[in-house]
Amino acid sequence: MAAKGAEVRDLSDNELVARLDERKTELFNLRFQHVTGQLDNFARLRELRRDVARVNTELRAREIVAAEALAKENSR
Repeated sequence: MAAKGAEVRDLSDNELVARLDERKTELFNLRFQHVTGQLDNFARLRELRRDVARVNTELRAREIVAAEALAKENSR
């Protein structure tokens, strides 16, 4: 099942990292199946790529917010 933006934003940092790892592992396995001609559901590749992108985007957004907060705190 594809993760939606709001669902991803509600997860903790640790859950995001775990989800990213799961999705990347599944994506690797599906790519392997695709190359060997065993993949039946090609749409799942697209879903997983988008899930990985959503999780990476949320992790990066949180990283930026944390860096800005640290910079603001250090400028005082």
